[in-house]
Amino acid sequence: VPAADLSGADLLKAWPSMGQQLGAVHSLSVDQCPFERRLSRMFGRAVDVVSRNAVNPDFLPDEDKSTPQLDLLARVERELPVRLDQERTDMVVCHGDPCMPNFMVDPKTLQCTGLIDLGRLGTADRYADLALMIANAEENWAAPDEAERAFAVLFNVLGIEAPDRERLAFYLRLDPLTWG
Repeated sequence: VPAADLSGADLLKAWPSMGQQLGAVHSLSVDQCPFERRLSRMFGRAVDVVSRNAVNPDFLPDEDKSTPQLDLLARVERELPVRLDQERTDMVVCHGDPCMPNFMVDPKTLQCTGLIDLGRLGTADRYADLALMIANAEENWAAPDEAERAFAVLFNVLGIEAPDRERLAFYLRLDPLTWG
């Protein structure tokens, strides 16, 4: 079943295996991946979407829905140099859309059995995937402590000792601008 169909408690049980599954994608050879989702390309896509006034407001957080699209783009652009440097040192094969409907989970064992919808797969900063996975699971958690526990579990499973919350936030600001 899609992870989106799980209760918060069951999702938390499946979460480590979901992190492992995403980590397996991230461990694929960047040199062998023919698809690219580098930040420069995704920012170019965001420029195109914003220039056409085509940002889907349903993908924006509530606090950004009344903000002009050009202002949202400018906010992302200000961080671009730092994030490009980070991407150069942390490039992996990314799923591209690791939201809960795209993780398949065995409902009996609560183990992740695979990922679907690879239309955005390509080389990119691993934080692009991590930000989407964390944010998309938010609505499943019954309490803030579950979200924090899931956050800690994910980064522990992936061996990331000091998660960069600002970097995660950057990708959450960029992503909605690329879907138009």
